[in-house]
Amino acid sequence: MTLRIATWNVNSVRQRLGHLKDFTDSHQPDVLCLQETKVQNSEFPEHDIKSMGYKTVLFHGQKSYNGVAILCKKEIEINNQLIWCKKDDCRHLSITLKDGVQIHNFYVPSGGAIPDPEQNDKFAHKLQFIKEMTKWISDPAQKNEKLVIVGDLNVAPLVNDVWNHKKIQKSVGHTPLECDLMEKLREAGNLTDVGRHFVSADQPLYSWWGYRYKPSFVKNYGWRLDHILTTESLKSALQHFEIVKDTRGWEKPSDHVPSIVDLNL
Repeated sequence: MTLRIATWNVNSVRQRLGHLKDFTDSHQPDVLCLQETKVQNSEFPEHDIKSMGYKTVLFHGQKSYNGVAILCKKEIEINNQLIWCKKDDCRHLSITLKDGVQIHNFYVPSGGAIPDPEQNDKFAHKLQFIKEMTKWISDPAQKNEKLVIVGDLNVAPLVNDVWNHKKIQKSVGHTPLECDLMEKLREAGNLTDVGRHFVSADQPLYSWWGYRYKPSFVKNYGWRLDHILTTESLKSALQHFEIVKDTRGWEKPSDHVPSIVDLNL
């Protein structure tokens, strides 16, 4: 059986419903994890999304900021949401499928503009969040599971995960401190970085092109902020990976694009 999992920071689920339908029609993910849904639960467009073929739609959101959702065509055994940094700001949801595959959807804090935790509470929150993820995945009970971590982790950890390493390494999202924390997270869970499993680290690989500089997508000034990670027990199941760049060129797009993994279970 092939299981297709996709992750996408949609930057407002209600504004991108048309984009969601176009993407789900063309790529048919069995599970689609969304971040930055920007809608409180009472206003989440559940009916519209179920009409796209998703019988289970889970969401955890707040007005205007953050928010995550999981859309699933498969039968779900368990769903859960965890609180990180003692702050329920709607950054995590998880499901467990009947075959035992756990999928954890994360939206890590962006961290603000100043890469100094003493000067910038947002950056301190981000660092603490990743450290808590690392402690969580270090638990042997997690490491031995068939576990998939996806989402906007807001760190581009490798040199070729950004368009200009020298220029960007002092910017939040690509500082040596954040990159080191991401590597510690990966090592703690013996996780496979799915993107780099399929695309070698000496090649550019991006999932985000910012809005501030309008030609960023045309000039390919990208960052890889969106990730898929799997535990060792799923490494042999990895079949296909794709970043769907086309969506960044659609009318009024999200600044992020979807990433897809196929697992042959």
